Amino acid sequence: MPKNLWLFVSALILCACVGCAVNPITGEEEFMLISEDQDIEIGKQYAPEVEKQLGGRIADDTLQSYIDSVGQKIARICHRSQWKYHFIAIDHKMINAMAMPGGYVFITRGMLQKMTTEAQLACLLSHEMVHIVARHSSAAMSRQTGISMVIAGVGVSGAMPESGEALRAVQLASQFISLKYSRDQERQADLAGMDYAVRAGYNPYGAVELMQMLEAQDESRPADFLSSHPSPENRILYLTTRAQTRYPNVKNLRIAKEDYQKNVLDRLEHYEANRP
Repeated sequence: MPKNLWLFVSALILCACVGCAVNPITGEEEFMLISEDQDIEIGKQYAPEVEKQLGGRIADDTLQSYIDSVGQKIARICHRSQWKYHFIAIDHKMINAMAMPGGYVFITRGMLQKMTTEAQLACLLSHEMVHIVARHSSAAMSRQTGISMVIAGVGVSGAMPESGEALRAVQLASQFISLKYSRDQERQADLAGMDYAVRAGYNPYGAVELMQMLEAQDESRPADFLSSHPSPENRILYLTTRAQTRYPNVKNLRIAKEDYQKNVLDRLEHYEANRP
């Protein structure tokens, strides 16, 4: 069968089989050309290349374990708690975090160095978790890059030479890194992310502090997070309002500044001082 015809037929089959999915955050149906199983497969296939392109993971098992332990608290209470989640600190100076389909969250050294509490970390990881749970990346791929990226990226392993597979992995990893969310998706991640963090036992003002920190970055070098995550207007205002109205009693919710200092900031300082 000619290649173009094969792609067309595959596209029709995929449209017939998938078509739409319910966003558990909003309860609404959304256009979706990628199944949940494909979400997981995309993560397995391309997360290692994304990790590589972003600088590789920070070589500190204690730091990685701490970040993962915070993330797993959120994973246990999220809408897709049956999925397996991975929280990885990567060695890059940019101030950013990103989520991949299927349960992969990457957070950069630059972002870790800017935060000061475990509550801020939890709120950031919760924000990225919402992107995964709501399948924002898959929805964006369904709308923006269409069938060709889906077919090229999932379920055709072995269909081309090994060198071609490697090139495709590099290309698609780059597309994932540069993929941008809509303002509505960012608002969902902000607000539902705060809810997740509180359900996991964390102070909601960690989210407000996080946004204040990001928006206070030098205008000549804005945080990469705000570039890759378009900022809805009045972000700090609606997060503050959410915290004040929905969570008036935060006395017993976790902040953990000392734990963050010990397990992240001190270890990063030691890590950078002892680089080869």
